[in-house]
Amino acid sequence: MSKQIVHRVFLTGFSGTGKSTVAALVAAALGWRAVDSDELIEQAAGRPITDIFERDGEQRFRELEREAIARVATENDVVVATGGGAVVAVENRRTMAAGGLVIALEGRPVTLANRLRDDGDAPASARPLLAGADPVNRIAELKTQRQRFYALADALVETDYRTAEEVAAAVTERVRTADAWFSDHPERLLTPEERDGPHPDEPIWVEAASRRYPVYVGWGLLDRLGELLEQAGLAGTVHVISDPEVMSRHGDRAVASLRRAEFQAYPFATDAAGEEVKTLETASLVYDVLAQRKAERSHTIVALGGGVIGDLAGFVAATYLRGLPFVQAPTSFLAMVDAAIGGKVAVDHHEGKNLIGAFHQPRLVVADVSVLKTLPRQKLVEGCAEAIKHALILDPALLTDLEEQADDLLHLEPSVTVDIVRRNVAIKAAVVSEDERDTGRRAILNYGHTVGHAIEAAAGYTMGHGAADAIGMTAAAEIGRRLGVTPEAAVKRQRAVLDRFGLPTSRPGLNADAVFAAMALDKKVEAGKLRWVLLEDIGRASVHSDVPDELVRDVVEGVLT
Repeated sequence: MSKQIVHRVFLTGFSGTGKSTVAALVAAALGWRAVDSDELIEQAAGRPITDIFERDGEQRFRELEREAIARVATENDVVVATGGGAVVAVENRRTMAAGGLVIALEGRPVTLANRLRDDGDAPASARPLLAGADPVNRIAELKTQRQRFYALADALVETDYRTAEEVAAAVTERVRTADAWFSDHPERLLTPEERDGPHPDEPIWVEAASRRYPVYVGWGLLDRLGELLEQAGLAGTVHVISDPEVMSRHGDRAVASLRRAEFQAYPFATDAAGEEVKTLETASLVYDVLAQRKAERSHTIVALGGGVIGDLAGFVAATYLRGLPFVQAPTSFLAMVDAAIGGKVAVDHHEGKNLIGAFHQPRLVVADVSVLKTLPRQKLVEGCAEAIKHALILDPALLTDLEEQADDLLHLEPSVTVDIVRRNVAIKAAVVSEDERDTGRRAILNYGHTVGHAIEAAAGYTMGHGAADAIGMTAAAEIGRRLGVTPEAAVKRQRAVLDRFGLPTSRPGLNADAVFAAMALDKKVEAGKLRWVLLEDIGRASVHSDVPDELVRDVVEGVLT
């Protein structure tokens, strides 16, 4: 590094993720020293950890662990492998955050059980996990208790299907690219409750004409999924629909939570992830699975994933047996602040996005903000486009906070992220409650969508929804400016905030005719005329159907060059 931002690295994660091995490899790559906190404890106590547990109990071990971490936190150029439970203690997280980068190594319970079983040198503290008839379930239960703390780490690195060398390379890259934000935020590893005090377990309510339902937003809520479904009056059998990536990361936690609440939970993952699976063909495959499982109208479908899975699973729930109860468990920022709320469910047609769908409100929405730590940065950035859209059309104060807290949000600082998500949910809930079926005020939520959705379709759904909508908002602002509807200052401010979040404002090279053809199929077309949502100022938008075609063509061609 030309300028050393990070002075020490702490690796956290459950037993079996390979912390000690990876620490040695990372230390060698950086020219630092590798340290194992368990070894420090044994050196200080003069006896093995098993003996400490047996003679003095876990409480004494945790005291020695805190002392060991505090000692090594005074050193520079060290990579520290910590014990699997170290992150539970808030004192340890405060200590590690001060001048250190904290990286959690992740792995599925079945992977961890296999590694521990095959590793003759596994620490003694891990061996009790393998006792009994079901070590995988034992690991899953204990890991679930700690997951909300692992998720506080500055970065999560997946270890499933990776060699130790590959994991070490990913960790080393995170260290070398760390920025000054980490050293400026020593409280970043605290939960919102630890930092701000107890948070009331109050949902945001959607008061739609067809159904009233709660939206829960918080840190670690996925582990309470079963409890929250039970509170909503659901019972019996649950079919968890996800994609392979999300199922691999979060499926075990979701299913375990449901089963703890005595639901019969059955997971199903699509063959792939992304817009390509949001089709009638994939829906038919899900129907086949439900039929094989003899699904009944009392069964519940849980959509565990981003907007694509929410749309697909919701469409299946709306149509199978003429309608099944449906729960949204969004795992992307975009889905949390927008797609999971409001009951719009659909699949795509080759002629356009979301052309085949229905309105089918969920029974509840459970948004666990901690799962966002597993998102690629680009996915997070694209989700921010929807938050920016909400602020532009309805909430000037939110826009100011997005401008001022962009770094905190992009680094997923827990308190800031939970607050931003909750405020966006409240905006979407209020609009949906007023206009469930998109016949009135809800239309303003389509700001940027006319061009954005057309760009997505013309690009063959190879670009993200948020990125496309950012370009669409750019086009809408320019149309509004030329019509004298949108003030120049608002156009400039929108452009600045999109740039600040790294969102695109143009898509050079895309075929303009393909974009216009997709726009002609837009759901907002009435009597052959597109309805355009335009900004009258920050926080105020209106719908227009009198925009000249020549102006639209000129502006759209401009964002395609």
